[in-house]
Amino acid sequence: MEGTSLLRSFVDDHFGGCKLGDRRREKRLVRLAERIVRHPGGTLPDKMNDPASLKALYRLMNQRSVTHEAVLASSRELTLARMSQVEGTVLVIHDTTELDYTGLKSIPGLGQLGTGTTRGYLAHNSLAVVAQTREVLGLAYQKLAKRPTVTKPETRAQRRARPDRETRLWKAASQAIPAAAAGRLRVELADRGGDVLEFLDYLHSQGKSYVVRSKHDRRIALENSVPTRLHALARQLASCGFKTIDVPAHAGHAAREAQVSIAWAGVQLLVPVQPRGEVRGLPLSTWVLCVREIDPPAGVPGVEWILLTNVPIATVEDAQERIGWYECRWIIEEYHKALKTGCGIETLQFTTEAALKPAIALLSITALFLLSLRNASRHADAQEQAATQVLPDACVEVLSLWRYQQRRQDLTVSEFFYALARLGGHQNRKSDHPPGWLVLWRGWTKLQSMMDVAEAIAHEKSG
Repeated sequence: MEGTSLLRSFVDDHFGGCKLGDRRREKRLVRLAERIVRHPGGTLPDKMNDPASLKALYRLMNQRSVTHEAVLASSRELTLARMSQVEGTVLVIHDTTELDYTGLKSIPGLGQLGTGTTRGYLAHNSLAVVAQTREVLGLAYQKLAKRPTVTKPETRAQRRARPDRETRLWKAASQAIPAAAAGRLRVELADRGGDVLEFLDYLHSQGKSYVVRSKHDRRIALENSVPTRLHALARQLASCGFKTIDVPAHAGHAAREAQVSIAWAGVQLLVPVQPRGEVRGLPLSTWVLCVREIDPPAGVPGVEWILLTNVPIATVEDAQERIGWYECRWIIEEYHKALKTGCGIETLQFTTEAALKPAIALLSITALFLLSLRNASRHADAQEQAATQVLPDACVEVLSLWRYQQRRQDLTVSEFFYALARLGGHQNRKSDHPPGWLVLWRGWTKLQSMMDVAEAIAHEKSG
């Protein structure tokens, strides 16, 4: 980790290179971004803390040169550069989340969400992650799209040709991300929403690698056999090995470990007679990988993943690695939670899309900082490096006073983050999982409030 403030270096790295047409605007963006990163939660008035800063933010977001693309550009370039420097496997995790702005009545052009009773954007995000360490490198791509309202029946050809067709988002995201250099492996990951033939066909055409969870029971062909169905084949494959996977908490069920069986086979995905998207019309040679839980707990749905990958599988170790990559897909769910819970992105109050979109970009980058707190806490040298090398001295001093009732400038990075997690509600028991971004965010938010009080007291004493 760099020997400078984690907060300061994050802001400089992600916002320092923004080009907004005026150096004063660029400096203002950096200053405002630092305030937001310090206080990411709540509404914009909560983040800014004073009317002058809030007014400056509104004024900046309403500048014509301050666009969604301009605010994201520097961070995106940084992410792509980091991806190119990783010698191991880089995962590009694609997913779409809904941003609900139904309450912004003054913005009439927002798209429909859900069943059509709410309005907002589809935010399609592509997160870059190091496969081996699960370190988040950054946001490689973001597209704000609107789900179209179709008022009359469309033919299949009309739906396929529509430029705002939602399924186009997956291919567009991949098109925006350069292929890996020779000798490097970059794998694009997607959940069931990414099982779009147009997307898969594009990845094959460009020689890109992927792991995608299957949604559609597609027609397939095996060598020397008649066409059959993908899911039926996957479920009847004989087990070739086993793996323990982490199952995150979801649908009211606690996080747990699961023992799964592994089976795989090479298949060809056949092109439908009437494909829904734009494809080349060629069968796609790929592998189907079936992951099924052996003995799920009573009352808990067992894990079943039917995965598609064009990264060859020859051994159990190969299959286990592909499954491990797919397990990383949950990181983008955490990112979306950081956007909504951690940064309150759906609480933004603007009267125009031109101002709302760059504010979304600003908070989308801020959410990366919340994930970087976890990265820093789990870094290889976290138990040896002094906390003051990566965090402001005042942060270390205030947190140590709260945790140990004495000023301690000798805290290691690991000790600092465990104290921060304790402030956020983590119990620090040996049996507990290492603190995640959510508990660290809670601790960070409380610590920044404590810092504000400490600074006010110091200012009063000095005055």
